[in-house]
Amino acid sequence: MPTTRPRYQVTETDALAQALRVAEQHWPGEPRSRLIERLATVGAEQLENERAERRSQRIAALDGMADLYVGIPPNYLDELRRGWPE
Repeated sequence: MPTTRPRYQVTETDALAQALRVAEQHWPGEPRSRLIERLATVGAEQLENERAERRSQRIAALDGMADLYVGIPPNYLDELRRGWPE
């Protein structure tokens, strides 16, 4: 079917064949080209979810570190440096 969109040629490797077998069980009756499209879409969603989870973990770690400094007065460094040689 004519299209203005790019088309991609994909060689069926052992890993892709296994992925297609799994996809055929999940989406029976779909043509292989549609299965490849669905696998790519689901894989991209999974990667986005993993990225968001890593970001959340980093933010939680930074928040935890910030909690270590609660109660330190704003002029703490000035007080600490008082008396240091200039």
